[in-house]
Amino acid sequence: MKVTIDVECTPEEARAFLGLPDVAPLQQEMMEGLQGEMAKAAKAMNPEEMMKAVFPAGAEGLAEMQKAFWSTLSGGADETGKST
Repeated sequence: MKVTIDVECTPEEARAFLGLPDVAPLQQEMMEGLQGEMAKAAKAMNPEEMMKAVFPAGAEGLAEMQKAFWSTLSGGADETGKST
């Protein structure tokens, strides 16, 4: 024997019937807080500040990193082609 029961209700009605809490206000509060934090982070992300965070030594630090990168890729040779 097979019995089928169809129940039509909204998600809110189903939550109330099963005794589950309504988390919509908490979710809304969390989303508003997250949006605020994301807006603050977006404002702080200007290119100059990002470069300072990544390369505290400035352009000199970037140049040193590039030299090390190319030296590694070229098998340890410096810019004159001599092995280091």
